[in-house]
Amino acid sequence: MTPIQKTKMSNFRWVICALLFLATTINYMDRQVLSLTWKDFIAPEFHWTDGDYGTITGMFSLFYAIANLFAGKFIDWMGTKKGYLIAIFVWSLGAVLHAGCGWVAMTVEGYDSVAQLGQLTGDAAVAIATISVWLFLSCRLILAVGEAGNFPAAIKATAEYFPKKDRAFSTSIFNSGASVGALAAPATIPLLARAWGWEMAFIIIGCLGFIWMGLWMWLYEKPAKNKFVNQAELNYIEQDNDLAEAQDRDNMKEEKTIPFFKCFTYKQTWSFLVGKFMTDGVWWFFLFWAPAYFSDQYGYTSDSAMGIALIFTLYAIVTILSIGGGYLPTYFVDKKGMNPYLGRMRAMLIFACFPVLGLFAQPLGAYSAWWPAILIGLLGAGHQAWSANLFSTIGDMFPKSTIGTIVGLGTMAGGIGSMSINLGSGKFFDWAAAQGANFTFFGFEGKPAAYMVVFCICAVAYLIGWCIMKALVPKYKPITLED
Repeated sequence: MTPIQKTKMSNFRWVICALLFLATTINYMDRQVLSLTWKDFIAPEFHWTDGDYGTITGMFSLFYAIANLFAGKFIDWMGTKKGYLIAIFVWSLGAVLHAGCGWVAMTVEGYDSVAQLGQLTGDAAVAIATISVWLFLSCRLILAVGEAGNFPAAIKATAEYFPKKDRAFSTSIFNSGASVGALAAPATIPLLARAWGWEMAFIIIGCLGFIWMGLWMWLYEKPAKNKFVNQAELNYIEQDNDLAEAQDRDNMKEEKTIPFFKCFTYKQTWSFLVGKFMTDGVWWFFLFWAPAYFSDQYGYTSDSAMGIALIFTLYAIVTILSIGGGYLPTYFVDKKGMNPYLGRMRAMLIFACFPVLGLFAQPLGAYSAWWPAILIGLLGAGHQAWSANLFSTIGDMFPKSTIGTIVGLGTMAGGIGSMSINLGSGKFFDWAAAQGANFTFFGFEGKPAAYMVVFCICAVAYLIGWCIMKALVPKYKPITLED
């Protein structure tokens, strides 16, 4: 037995995974401050309608989509360490800037205090609503540009620190930061807004990103250069590499990337784009609209004990159940002998069935608001498990040098899907509320009927997406630079 074999393997890769988890948690908390404060705190002050909020969330999704067109390439160009630092700095700055929107609106319109804004009527109220929407859109643009770098950087770091068989599990861990962030948000943000105003909620949550930057600068280097990674762990991390590549690691030239436009010539790229387009909007819809849904339909405001309990329960279910989703393909690979792609697709088919439960959320809500909270939680858990495996299909089929680019393209597609459902839902909800009993669907009238329509769309999106993905890439086919 060699000295290296006798050395106990370090496990620093899990520290990196924890940092990715923390960044994703902060990412989603920054994103959710608005959804937890708009209905009960911001809308009365700025006279917003559902359509106004839908415009802000829909355009944020569009900004996010466009930014993702370049974010992956930016991360590949800057490298994981610098790219991630820049991304979280930009989105944290954007989060904090939201707090100044009331002051700017007051100043531009010539009022003496922000408190006056909520008392306005007529054209003055319309003017405040208009300028405040534009101010929030500006802040959401900055937030979106920064947040676009999170997943390309995190997926690239995962590919650098984990062998293929462990990537879905590690991805599911850091990806669960989305649900943990969504879980921590309702327990903290409405209380911050009630105690110190909605502005302080944006400032306090936004500053968490600046703290994370210090940890990342201290702890992150590529595995081969990281002083916390010993040779035994490095061998484990690079077990997928050819022996010759491992031996020549220190001397090999930087791996070439696939040209940007050539990425669109591969069915593997389109498979990932379809998976993201069909399903990301579902998660974002519930992330952005769930607090307003419980407030509108059941009268539980985001800062009430029941409102907090419902949202907390929803995301607790997501958090607890979604982590195990990353282990399922590992089971198929290790126990059933499947290749990683086949095992992942088998797992994704199972997870695509979870959202079907969303069909029953609105009908059972007639008995108790707890039913929608539980069923939407199960839907969200299915999404997070699906998403972890969807991201990991990139590492299965693309060279590491191109992973950031493909993630960016896919997240762009997801952002476009999210823009469609959020912008459309806001306008749809206003229209349905105005129609009242003249608009019915599955026994519901008015706005509840509109919610039922959107829930039905969300319920079937994953199965449709999976079928298209399977048709595009029916079996495992990795891409090489010679393809």
